[in-house]
Amino acid sequence: MSLAAQIGSLDTNGHAPLYQRLQQALRRAIETQLIKPEEALPPERDLATDFEVSRITVRKALDGLVQEGLLTRRQGAGTFVAGRVEKQFSKLTSFSEDMATRGRSARSEWLSKSVGAVTPDESLTLGLSPGTRVFRFNRIRYADDMPMALEYSTILGSALPSVDAVDASLYTALEAAGNRPVRALQRLRAVLFNAEQAELLQIEPGAPGLFIERRGYLEDGRPVEMTHSWYRGDAYDFVAELNALA
Repeated sequence: MSLAAQIGSLDTNGHAPLYQRLQQALRRAIETQLIKPEEALPPERDLATDFEVSRITVRKALDGLVQEGLLTRRQGAGTFVAGRVEKQFSKLTSFSEDMATRGRSARSEWLSKSVGAVTPDESLTLGLSPGTRVFRFNRIRYADDMPMALEYSTILGSALPSVDAVDASLYTALEAAGNRPVRALQRLRAVLFNAEQAELLQIEPGAPGLFIERRGYLEDGRPVEMTHSWYRGDAYDFVAELNALA
């Protein structure tokens, strides 16, 4: 059965442009899970034929849903319904590793990379002496083409050979240098995104999010990482396994 047959014909009584009516029909199908998370949509040419509209109309409708975060495009694979990502709070894994286990492609848009002396706040959090060198990495994290999180990391300067050692994955670079954290303390709280953060994540100002503060430690107990992350609340679930005390 075609998707058009499942959804039904487009609203012919409204005055909205045709692409918006198609967008509304697809949005309703996604929200009611007539189309399931991670399910692939038919090719644009098939959608155009089934709904009796032009491919330009289909493309415009899909573009809007991609911007809303309801759909995601995967290069060479097509357009998929976006699925919420579950992050295991009990496992110390990187964003890149989380996405790889879910068959999604992780990438970063760098906001800045820098080296400098530790600030008073960083010194207090990481237990470093004034003047200690640190690296700072600020970036937007993407899953496929969807911006998922803002990440701001401060790393002990002696843990990496240079600021350019980090490319796609911070933890991969730390592991290569023999300084990957083996444990971490994390604190989570709900937040609302301000206008600047919302623009970077392509969401509305005031949208709900999750703020994670993490301190990573080496095997000898020394703190090596301080990361502040802001995750989209509409795309991420944090899961923890709880055990009763014996």
